[in-house]
Amino acid sequence: MKPLDQLGVKIFADGADKAGMLEMHAKPYIKGLTTNPTLMRKAGITDYRTFAKEILDLIRDKPISFEVFSDDFTEMERQAMEIASWGRNVFVKIPITNTKSESSCDLVHRLAARRVQLNITALMTLQQVRSVVDALQADTPAYVSVFAGRIADTGRDPMPLMSAAVQLLALKPRAELIWASPRELLNIFHADQIGCHVITVTNDILKRLELVGKDLGEYSLDTVKMFRSDAVAANFRL
Repeated sequence: MKPLDQLGVKIFADGADKAGMLEMHAKPYIKGLTTNPTLMRKAGITDYRTFAKEILDLIRDKPISFEVFSDDFTEMERQAMEIASWGRNVFVKIPITNTKSESSCDLVHRLAARRVQLNITALMTLQQVRSVVDALQADTPAYVSVFAGRIADTGRDPMPLMSAAVQLLALKPRAELIWASPRELLNIFHADQIGCHVITVTNDILKRLELVGKDLGEYSLDTVKMFRSDAVAANFRL
């Protein structure tokens, strides 16, 4: 297992809690940040623009992605242009389709042609990856977020698809593949193994990084001690 400082994959922190975002931004191994409307709602965010601009006042040196939230492509485009104007480090997240299952690739093509830095999100098939690659510009930076964790939730191994996606993105050298929605810390090493460019990781998983390389015998003993401590704290009796 490689040490963290020798991994090729870049780790992006995924979240919408301001304190947590700033905590992760300060860590040198975090190379960027992402968020989405679901995470923002869970964090209690009610004013999208104010929240985003507060974060961008404090985080200017690493890429950060904010997502459009309209279901109408014309309004998505308007939102995308505004979000893109908020900072040079901003990437605009565009879902691969709207809720009617209509492809957003025409919108992606128009925005990329206008040099908007994009993060196309919620992809789960190779055909979707091919369509996005065709829509992107060769000289416009972009991320392509394939939800490997959700693919795994269906009982499918995401590794072959992610490996193929890495090859497809080679056609657009300024586009990078994101391993999105990981379910466990080991996914960081899976992503690195196949040459994936980026993995987005939530704070709860990132906090387990201190366990990387930990002696398993010691970890076993820690677990036994935890069970004993909790049993005593609960005052269990038989």
